Amino acid sequence: MRIQLQPAFVLHSRHYRDTSTLLEVLTAQHGRIGLIAKGARRTVKGRSAGAILQPFIPLLLSFTGRGELKTITASEVAGESSVLKGDRLFSGLYLNELLVRLLHRNDPHPGLFIAYGKAVADLGGDDPLDDILRRFEFSLLEELGYSFDLEVDGHNGEAIRENGWYYYHQEFGLVEQRSTGGSSQPVFSGADLLAISRGERSQNISQALKRLLRVALAGHLGDKPLKSRDLFRRSVAGVASPGDNS
Repeated sequence: MRIQLQPAFVLHSRHYRDTSTLLEVLTAQHGRIGLIAKGARRTVKGRSAGAILQPFIPLLLSFTGRGELKTITASEVAGESSVLKGDRLFSGLYLNELLVRLLHRNDPHPGLFIAYGKAVADLGGDDPLDDILRRFEFSLLEELGYSFDLEVDGHNGEAIRENGWYYYHQEFGLVEQRSTGGSSQPVFSGADLLAISRGERSQNISQALKRLLRVALAGHLGDKPLKSRDLFRRSVAGVASPGDNS
């Protein structure tokens, strides 16, 4: 297998042997793949040979190999990179961790690649963080086949009622809570769900949307906590992390 100039973003990297780097990469046509960049940490003319193999830089990568781990043969920058700092950097790390945790290797998602590239570009701009993260989380759930209708009870097909209360079910989506006692599941008012579906924005609705998407993603992430949340908590005391707001 020999691939030439594949659009890609680095999601995660770690040192390998003396001078090489192992990469988790999101590509446009091959999905998430594992790559080895041989000699990437070797210094050439005062700079690292693999200096561009960093997150949030749009790349063109050429690679070869037949196994699970392929070898980079060439790399170049494909466009302007986003310089992320502070909470925008941690938001980007949060998106990267979601992709590493939820995407199977070698499972193409070209639509998700486009959505991710837009999210990274938006993180480098002035769009509100909440809007960027929520858009991407919705795109991720849809691409993975876990999307749900904000206007329909996924169990019985009835329209969401404004005065009803609903919980998220991993198989059906939003399901009305018929009993008011004994449930530990987060519930959402029908009025808030319908407001979200209409694109309305207020502090209460934004909070409801964050809680809803966090619950929807948690069912697929499992019990293992997201490292990006813990990293943010350790680095910026007293500031809510992007993962906490998802």
